[in-house]
Amino acid sequence: MTSTVPNAVQHTDAQPPITMFGPDFPYAYDDFLAHPAGIGQIPATEHGAEVAVIGGGLSGIVAAYELMKMGLRPVVYEADRIGGRLRTVGFEGCDPALTAEMGAMRFPPSSTALQHYIDLVGLETKPFPNPLSSATPSTVVDLKGESHYARTIDDLPPVYREVMDAWNSCLEEGADFSDMNRAMRERDVPRIREIWAKLVEKLDDQTFYGFLCASDSFSSFRHREIFGQVGFGTGGWDTDFPNSILEILRVVYTEADDHHRGIVGGSQQLPLRLWEREPQKLVHWPLGTSLSSLHDGQPRGAVTRLDRTAGNRVTVTDATGDIRTYRAAVFTGQSWLLLSKIACDDALFPIDHWTAMERTHYMESSKLFVPVDRPFWLDKDATTGRDTMSMTLTDRMTRGTYLLDDGPGKPAVICLSYTWCDDSLKWLPLSPKERMDVMLKSLGEIYPGVDIRKHVIGNPVTVSWENEPYFMGAFKANLPGHYRYQRRLFTHFMQDRLPADKRGLFLAGDDISWTAGWAEGAVQTALNAVWGVMAQFGGATDPTNPGPGDVFDDIAPVELPEG
Repeated sequence: MTSTVPNAVQHTDAQPPITMFGPDFPYAYDDFLAHPAGIGQIPATEHGAEVAVIGGGLSGIVAAYELMKMGLRPVVYEADRIGGRLRTVGFEGCDPALTAEMGAMRFPPSSTALQHYIDLVGLETKPFPNPLSSATPSTVVDLKGESHYARTIDDLPPVYREVMDAWNSCLEEGADFSDMNRAMRERDVPRIREIWAKLVEKLDDQTFYGFLCASDSFSSFRHREIFGQVGFGTGGWDTDFPNSILEILRVVYTEADDHHRGIVGGSQQLPLRLWEREPQKLVHWPLGTSLSSLHDGQPRGAVTRLDRTAGNRVTVTDATGDIRTYRAAVFTGQSWLLLSKIACDDALFPIDHWTAMERTHYMESSKLFVPVDRPFWLDKDATTGRDTMSMTLTDRMTRGTYLLDDGPGKPAVICLSYTWCDDSLKWLPLSPKERMDVMLKSLGEIYPGVDIRKHVIGNPVTVSWENEPYFMGAFKANLPGHYRYQRRLFTHFMQDRLPADKRGLFLAGDDISWTAGWAEGAVQTALNAVWGVMAQFGGATDPTNPGPGDVFDDIAPVELPEG
């Protein structure tokens, strides 16, 4: 598979796998979860105490599951459906096994805390067919009306290898890539912190595009243009060009863009199975207890209001008008909801945290899937011997087209288009059918002899995350100068740093993490919040398995001056 890893880094089977645990906060969440001592306990006098968990996405369900195991009683509120952006849907009138991933669909092996839960609930994964990956029979790159068919990068014109080499050189020269990648693989925390501290100070005000332009390796505009349109690993990077280069470095250092796998049967199964799971090791609750059983099968509805009330409690009002007061609450929804959909008391957070939430920058994203009768793209063209159709990267409206199947002769799925930012906004006014018609027209220009429409066996399903009322965007992506804001949000779980009247409500979710857009960030921030709630109730971790808050002072994220 094409990789963003420079050739200077030599990986061997003897080396430990990389984990998406840094570089901002290099804490080994996977080791924390795997430790036989567990992740903490609370005093018996607190068993059964209620904790509000607002949001039933992956972060909320992980937090609720772990709080339940400690003997607390999580009360989950969910406005829409369990899963959040782990959203798997079917096609009307088609086999229920035929599904589309409207949100998260590909997960890197470096998501080691996420993998803990995937294994825990018994889900399987399989390689995801990214461009030029070993799981992808073929890839077509179509730019400026010219198409190139490839099975590996060596099948593409030399300019594409030049672009990949330029990217590798750019990373090496401007971001100490080999040194950092090696330090992260070896979990050399002092070295990680040393490298990253210098880069944060140097690059916080730099865009991704500015970083490329500053490199001699990318002096060619044509190379930068191709890189933006095609990229390497998952596809084009140009929609990220205005974002902070620090966001991109977090992805490439941790190999988050490489070796992706999909969850067999759909990613939404993960939070749904955790919701139903009956842990064998839990405190206070009898065997057979699950999150589902504690909620009589359904979470509570949407939260409409949050207030600080007497005794520094958090009071939650839901859509039914029911009002409940809690000593602790975890908020896992997208932070913009606190500015719009939910009426909030200003006293919930310090003003600097409100500012950070207001400055959060979300990326738009759209997808459209259609079900087809079989993986016809594997048919060979009688003239060329090539696949009839391929995973496609293009500068046309569709941008990225993915071909997903479970074997020859079985019904299959095409993601006709997966786009971000401005490319996503172009689809927003169009109905699903209108979107499909434009997409098929674009693909018809690339594959003039292929009648895709005749293979379609059901109506398309689509999503524009910026238009989803409980999301208003796909995922966070910091702009230059946003590092300080992100640090405030990520470190919010360390509430001994906060005024006494601002404690008890904990932020979690992937947009609170340093790796937004990746499910791993949702899991990590959930575990941070669980540690915070545990401390709020007078609990502690086992000395042999310190939690993220216990080691915070040793590995706290770099702090830039505010003056």
